[in-house]
Formats: sequence, structure tokens, C-alpha cells
Amino acid sequence: MIDLHAHTTASDGSDTPLELVRNAVAAGLHTLAITDHDTTGGWEEATTAVEQLDVAFTLIRGTEFSCVYDDHGVRISLHLLGYLFDPDAEALKAERARLRESRLGRGEAIVDALVAAGYPISWQQVLDIADGGAVGRPHIGQALLQAGVVESVTDAFSHLLSSSSPYYVPKLEMPVQVAIELIRQAGGVPVIAHPWARKRGRILDEAALRSLVDSGLLGIEVDHLDHAGADRARLAELTAELGLFATGSSDYHGTRKSVRLGAETTSPQSLRRLLNLATGLDVIRSEPAAQAV
Repeated sequence: MIDLHAHTTASDGSDTPLELVRNAVAAGLHTLAITDHDTTGGWEEATTAVEQLDVAFTLIRGTEFSCVYDDHGVRISLHLLGYLFDPDAEALKAERARLRESRLGRGEAIVDALVAAGYPISWQQVLDIADGGAVGRPHIGQALLQAGVVESVTDAFSHLLSSSSPYYVPKLEMPVQVAIELIRQAGGVPVIAHPWARKRGRILDEAALRSLVDSGLLGIEVDHLDHAGADRARLAELTAELGLFATGSSDYHGTRKSVRLGAETTSPQSLRRLLNLATGLDVIRSEPAAQAV
């Protein structure tokens, strides 16, 4: 089982990187990608966790980047997964830092607006929940849950934290074409994340997806819980037509979302293509102690 999209406390997941690796093994996965938002902060701990395993397991280091596509003046927010890129590549490193700083300011602005409206939360509370991770709306949702304002984090996203909420603040995003170029320059593999997750807002049409191939896009996340069956089928066709590889992923966030690890998976054939295309980093592998000897 191969799951190429999962989050930790380095961004907006509830599992530490160590817990994520352990939970992945317990779930029967043999390959996992750690893909926190705009950060590589969980890579070191996850790597150490894998190196201590005595089972066959592969860790792929990645990041989920906040991006935007400009469709004739209409901005479409989206996410781009970058796998196995060199984290020390200067241009991409600077962009990650800029996006993380923006997340912090955006989070504080949302909290300030909620506090001004009388909601009993605080910025310090949100920082405590994030515990050093890149602050995101799930942390604010958790604060609202602790305050008894909402019944769940999902409820918070449906109302107070939705893009139509009066408290919503847009996040800084880099043009997806630039993100693709920077990931490729750093030896990484760019894959568009959940491109037809319609309930999240405006999506890329087929023409836009085709245009991203010219920018260097290499894969499409086809199997995702936010994709309807008909959309999955068409995305699979489109992926083949464009000569890309298809992935399937859980987009796991621990207790912050109901999805389980391995809920959606990637084929071994697609994994091989991804690994063959990457030149920035190697994967991290463990094996049973008996084999290691």
C-alpha cells in the first residue's frame, strides 16, 4: 500500500512525524509521503523514525505548496505536491519561508476578526495548538472547538472558517507555474493535488490542466476522497492522454479530519515513475533487522 499525501504537526495534522510513521506501519502501508503545507519541518523526525523501524518501509519526503492559477483575471487557489526536491535549493527554500510567514500573518488576522466579533478564542491559544507547526485554519478550528463555539473542526470549516465567511482572509500563494518550475529546478517531482475537489471552490478546467503540462507538471492526484467517481474516471483518462502518472492519496490529517491512512492509494507503477523522475533526494528506507544483517 502506497499513500503519497499525509500531514503532521509540522503543519496542520495532529500526528507528530514519529506518530505518523508508526501509524502508517500499523495501517499496513509500505510507502508513505510526508507532505506538510509549505514546510519541510517534519522531515528530520520522520526520517529518524523510519531509520529505527525493523520492517520494510519507504518514506518519501515532500511538501504541499499553496499556489494560485490565474484564469484570465480569476484567481483559482490550488495545492501542488512536490516530492523529493533538494530542500537547500535557494529559490525554493526562500519561497517556502515566504509562504510560512504569510500563513502566520493570515492566521492571526483571522483570529483577530473572530475575537473582534466576540468569539472566545485567542491568538496565543492557536499558537499553543499549533505547537511550533505552520499555523493553518485547522488550528483555529480546534480553538473554536475547545471554546464550545462549534461541534467539530469540520463544522468550523463549513461556517466560520469557510471562504465565504466574513472572517476569511486569503492566503499568500505563488503562481502554480512558478512552483512547478522551482520544484523541477530542485530535482523534485510536481504533482497537482486534488485538482477537482469541487466542494473546496473553483477548480481548474481541462484546458488549464493541459497548460500546466507545458510548465512541467508530471503527475495528477486522481484518487482522493474529495473527487467524485465521474471526475476520477475523467482525470484518469486525461492523465493518460497527457503522458503523466496518476496518484491516489488519503490527504491524512490525523484527528483533524476523518480520513484514515491508506484510504486512497497509488499504484506501484506510478511510484516507480515518480522515483525515476526525482533527482533531488533519495527515499528513506528501512528493512527487517534480519535482512539488514
